[in-house]
Amino acid sequence: MSDEPQERGERIAKAIARSGLCSRREAEVLIRQGRVELDGETVEAPGTAVRSGQKVTVDGERLPAAEASRLFRFHKPNGVLTTARDPQGRKVLYDVLPEGLPRLMPVGRLDMTSEGLLLLTNDGELKRHLELPATGWLRRYRVRVFGKVDPRALKDLEKGIVIEGERFGSIRATLDRVQGGNAWLTVALRAGRNREVRRICQHLGLTVNRLIRISYGPFQLGALKSGAVGEVPQKVLREQVGQLNRQDGGKNAGRRR
Repeated sequence: MSDEPQERGERIAKAIARSGLCSRREAEVLIRQGRVELDGETVEAPGTAVRSGQKVTVDGERLPAAEASRLFRFHKPNGVLTTARDPQGRKVLYDVLPEGLPRLMPVGRLDMTSEGLLLLTNDGELKRHLELPATGWLRRYRVRVFGKVDPRALKDLEKGIVIEGERFGSIRATLDRVQGGNAWLTVALRAGRNREVRRICQHLGLTVNRLIRISYGPFQLGALKSGAVGEVPQKVLREQVGQLNRQDGGKNAGRRR
């Protein structure tokens, strides 16, 4: 991600994302809806440059001051939607997060019936970077399945598979133990498609009855209890993702080492 020349300013959608108000994609939607103004003028393009000292407002409210990028580990419980609200009144992420946290956005998603590690950040640009396919971080899951597991079929997953015309890359899956009609697997993959692990298991004739994400890249669930949150130390964040302090103007946001 290249530096943006100081005299040209920063793309307004990126500036909104770095403020922690929302993701860059959500900022682009706000702009298309005519809800963003720059120095009192409605912004029409996400690529509009904003320079130091200019006033950005969203729905008439001034853009929040940028804070240092922060990343949290959250042990998402089963039965919680990874969303801000639900028309059906089901329990959502923000219903179960502990009080006293900054405004946080989830990095990727976990299905309602999935549990385990969900990363949360106050920085829309960091969120975007961690979700990019090019980042390529390995996600690891502990999966309890019902059905007879064929170790050879698990081994074949390393070559990649095609499900309903969709190509899935190399998947590492190992059989850990068998308990009656159930078995525990460890599954590791790099993509982040919707319900990917469940679809892969279904393709193998297995029914998932519990799915726990135990790691996302270098970040581990560890001993974090269900519903608990733990902040990733700034030193670790810098080491793993690069310097992401917004107070430097975002020049290094998302830069990988």
